[in-house]
Amino acid sequence: MQVKQTCILGSGICGLISGWKAQQDEKEVTVIDSANRAGGVIESAQSDGFLMDYGPNTLSLRLRKTEDVLRQTGALDHAIDANPEAKKRFIVREGKLVALPNGFSSFLTNRFLSFSGKLRVLLEPFLPKGKDRKNESVAGFISRRLGKEALDYLANPFLAGIYAAKPETLCMRHTFPAIHELEEKHRSLLLGKIFDSSKSDRLTESRLISFPSGMSELTDKIKTSIKGDFIFNHKVTKVAGENGKWRVFACDSNGNEWNNSFDEVVCTLPAHQLAKVSWQNVARSENLSLLQKASHFPLSVVFLGFDEKAVSHPLDGFGFLVPEAENLNILGSLFSSTLFPGRAPTGKVLLTTFVGGERNPELALSDQETLYGKVTEEVSSLLGIRDQPVFRHIKTWKDAIPLPDIGFDERKKAMNNLQETNPGLLFSGSHLTGPPLPNCLDSR
Repeated sequence: MQVKQTCILGSGICGLISGWKAQQDEKEVTVIDSANRAGGVIESAQSDGFLMDYGPNTLSLRLRKTEDVLRQTGALDHAIDANPEAKKRFIVREGKLVALPNGFSSFLTNRFLSFSGKLRVLLEPFLPKGKDRKNESVAGFISRRLGKEALDYLANPFLAGIYAAKPETLCMRHTFPAIHELEEKHRSLLLGKIFDSSKSDRLTESRLISFPSGMSELTDKIKTSIKGDFIFNHKVTKVAGENGKWRVFACDSNGNEWNNSFDEVVCTLPAHQLAKVSWQNVARSENLSLLQKASHFPLSVVFLGFDEKAVSHPLDGFGFLVPEAENLNILGSLFSSTLFPGRAPTGKVLLTTFVGGERNPELALSDQETLYGKVTEEVSSLLGIRDQPVFRHIKTWKDAIPLPDIGFDERKKAMNNLQETNPGLLFSGSHLTGPPLPNCLDSR
């Protein structure tokens, strides 16, 4: 039997996993990417002894299927666990860092919510199930179940940290499907947590991991497990159906064209890049425009290194998140040198701070000195930093995280329509799986 030839468009995490799974199905794999490296937004860089992650900084390992993929690709053997102090998380409340509770007793004594805000949360088990919840936003769900203060000081900063987005934009059913399902099954989130039995795929103990050389090591290990051809520095320009196969055209920076015919093409290009490809002889091609409608906002990642002695705060945690109600420019900051070893030289600390997103997209695209100034001022005030940074670096993503908004259903339907009417043409990517890394690792 003839071996199927599969071409993967894009070598981000979804593309690499698609290539690895195609190889598991005994297909010959070719991966093509416009960049000079695999990994997409997962990218690590070193400078002056500081190790930075431009994209995801950690991977939360909660499900057995995620662990299985990492083990089978050889990546798990190289993973390192986060510092136990990472379990401690902070938010900003009234201009000060407040640790989030880690149990019921600390929930009662902690000042992250007011007394009335805590009382409103404790009323949750007595509330009725909501109606017509299919397209309910995260903001609507949280305020309905837990109250306005929980929305402002828990959901709002948490979503800024994960998606750089506002809870009003995100669809609850797609953003937190497990929590959405708890209300569906048990009426109450709290009661559902106590009595829910659908935990068969969950690991006994979750892990927060990275890798000694940063998160790029994850994609490097997956790439190594794929024995196919990798064609870098080539931008896909055209995909055309011909005689039951698919011909892919690409071009390098010098204008040299490459093309080849494949039995199967898996497109994992970001939604905002799909319009740059000429799609020919594609049935129901009107659905292609729907795939491009994922919302993206610009995001800047600002890395600041300081002398350890200049920082008053012990940096004894994962980092902090900033509620929108606090009226700061930054979305939050990771204590990177606390999280994992090797992120800063001896005697130094590294902070990774996020700016922009849906909350303040214009600021993300500001000039570097403006960003450095605003970030340095705010983290210095919150963490009691007395001196100027000894290290500075910025990475800006003009189209950052695709949001699981109300249009997610429309994009999934468009994908299904295309795949059903075009045998051998498949689509994946974080705009279709959802951007969290475990979702991407479970993609096609």
